[in-house]
Amino acid sequence: MSLLITTLSTFIQIYSTLLIIRVLLTWFPSINWYNQPFAALSQITDPYLNLFRSIIPPLGGIDFSPILAFLLLNFLSYLLASLSTIPLVG
Repeated sequence: MSLLITTLSTFIQIYSTLLIIRVLLTWFPSINWYNQPFAALSQITDPYLNLFRSIIPPLGGIDFSPILAFLLLNFLSYLLASLSTIPLVG
């Protein structure tokens, strides 16, 4: 069980880093998202971000969906950290 929690926690950290990179790169309008490595980053992160874009559409040209995405990932990370401190009985 500990290996699963550690693996999920590591995945969340890596995915959060990819989301940060994705958000920072959106500040550069000259980036062509159809060229590699940007296309791969977009394919990895956009399905998750699109879940939140359907809840909160961009307002005034600003996309607030990454905020919700990060909040959920932080909550999951906190939940996994709290699960890892619970002693297993049996």
